[in-house]
Amino acid sequence: QVQLVESGGGLVQPGGSLRLSCAASGGIFSMYSMAWYRQAPGKQREPVAVISSSGDTNYRDSVKGRFTISRDNDKKTVYLQMSSLKPEDTAVYYCTNPVLNYWGQGTQVTVSS
Repeated sequence: QVQLVESGGGLVQPGGSLRLSCAASGGIFSMYSMAWYRQAPGKQREPVAVISSSGDTNYRDSVKGRFTISRDNDKKTVYLQMSSLKPEDTAVYYCTNPVLNYWGQGTQVTVSS
């Protein structure tokens, strides 16, 4: 059984930065792609970034150049470094193993002055 626990969310001003972390327990972390999704109020959950087992990354257009996904297989942790945050980035951010369809509980990110 795989468990994913996100942390690092909070309130930040526009233009600020946050680093989200997702710690995995159980399973063989290094074998799988990992991804971050987000869901804003009244909107559908959407993919933000994905990192393959070999470290290849892909981002949704609206966060390219501002967000960076990375992973530490020894720590079984995936990160999302978010910079130049905008109010439209406000959402609950979820970590997921998209292959096994495991999801974390989510962490709230609010970008507001």
